[in-house]
Amino acid sequence: MFGCLQVTRILRAVVCLLVVVQFAACSSLAYYAQAVDGHMLLMSKRKPIEQLLADERTGPRLIALLTRVQEMREFATQTLKLPENGSYRSYAAVEGEAVVWSLVAADALSVAPRQWCYPLIGCASYRGFFHQEAANKYASEMAAEGFDVAVEPVPAYSTLGWFDDPLPGSVLHWPEWQIAGLIFHELAHQQLYVAGDSAFNEAFANSVQRIGVERWLAQRDPDALPQWRQDVVRGQQVIALLMRSRERLRQLYAGTSSRAEKLLEKQLLFNDLRSDYLKLRGAWGGYSGYDRWFDAELNNAKLASVATYEQWAPLFDKLLQRAQGDMTRFYRDCETLAQLPIDQRRQRMFALIE
Repeated sequence: MFGCLQVTRILRAVVCLLVVVQFAACSSLAYYAQAVDGHMLLMSKRKPIEQLLADERTGPRLIALLTRVQEMREFATQTLKLPENGSYRSYAAVEGEAVVWSLVAADALSVAPRQWCYPLIGCASYRGFFHQEAANKYASEMAAEGFDVAVEPVPAYSTLGWFDDPLPGSVLHWPEWQIAGLIFHELAHQQLYVAGDSAFNEAFANSVQRIGVERWLAQRDPDALPQWRQDVVRGQQVIALLMRSRERLRQLYAGTSSRAEKLLEKQLLFNDLRSDYLKLRGAWGGYSGYDRWFDAELNNAKLASVATYEQWAPLFDKLLQRAQGDMTRFYRDCETLAQLPIDQRRQRMFALIE
């Protein structure tokens, strides 16, 4: 079905995962085992989109969606200059809102996310689980140790080119522009990925996603552009609110107050954050798309998760402007940064923002 080259890629990726398991500590074997099992189960559910479109049993709604996905995939390569490969040329019929559950943790008095390091791929500020129960169990264990924790649904993930990633059924009911954004974001990870720098990777992919969706809508569905732009503005307002709260917390934790005083003030600041969001929402004319996020417990880990995706957004926006929208030049400038040692990279990034 996928050809000899695809079989070779699968075998290579499986060997890689098994090597990771072999060298992991005993306490981590269960984690890596669930990662291998969960990933291989997802891969086994893939069917080529071309095959599904030719199958008379495929429903009309799925046919319409997959036809559009084919257009998005070609747009990603032709217009956004993203990798030309087999990713998002297949579909995996999975149910639920997520294929993976991401756990983020932070110390009770820190806004920095905890890092987990893995063989071959470096360190990351989150830990993924294919079963929500396993993620919640691990989160409970970390919370018992005093960490702030957050478990969030992840509708899709990138294997960085090791596999031909499928479009999962978890996004079946999304608006088209959100599906396009997902494809552009995950392909961006295949375009450029820096081991051990989650903030760089996610901000880069978010930047590609934003410009990609805007260009996609301008070309294929211009009537949807005003609504999308309104959604972007709302998102930026929420992110600005969260980043301001994160900075206030960072200053609190760096201060000279006692631990008990800091913990009390921390709770007051999170109460203020929820109150500020309700005021912001009041100006949105009834839109409540962020209520679920704010209804859950607010803590350092949730803010750290957002910061991972948004901390360097101004930098990549600036690089894109400097490249005058030329994606090839933009990728080249980002690659130049990525090649620097992390300390030099951060210094250069701060300098570019300033």
